Amino acid sequence: MLERIVIDPEILTGKPIVRGTRLAVEFIVDLLAQGWTEADILQNYPGLVHEDIVACLEYASAMLHSEKVYPLNLRIGT
Repeated sequence: MLERIVIDPEILTGKPIVRGTRLAVEFIVDLLAQGWTEADILQNYPGLVHEDIVACLEYASAMLHSEKVYPLNLRIGT
């Protein structure tokens, strides 16, 4: 499914986009976060299909899973 997401430095300065569009993964995820339904997105962006939206969510999930968080041990006043 992730083959639907591409990174091209010539499009949107290299942000991940849905293949064949200029729609960023970030944009699609933001629409969903704002309460848009899949039907809303598909109606307003007819170049997209269900699999594109799923690929955006899979990409976002993969990026969050790969994120590393390192706690800082800050000792103030000791």
